[in-house]
Amino acid sequence: MHWKLFATVADAAGERELTLDLGDEATVRDALDALFERHPELSDVVLDDEGDLHEHMTLLCGETNPFLDGRGFDEPVGEDETLALFPPVSGG
Repeated sequence: MHWKLFATVADAAGERELTLDLGDEATVRDALDALFERHPELSDVVLDDEGDLHEHMTLLCGETNPFLDGRGFDEPVGEDETLALFPPVSGG
């Protein structure tokens, strides 16, 4: 599966895109765990003290937010899926 990281998340990781091999039957939780294994510094950026996604963070699995339209951490992630992490974005 493929991760795309944006703004401060990409800055903290030092890279904007990465590919990880999770095999069959992976979930969003598995994808995050693999991301944190490669970039442990992202754990505090992405998850709150209870281990939930920070409310200001957006995670997309394909074009869907699994925390709004799916099974959250238990959402299946296909081998060829692209996941994206977005911190809040503002501008003018």
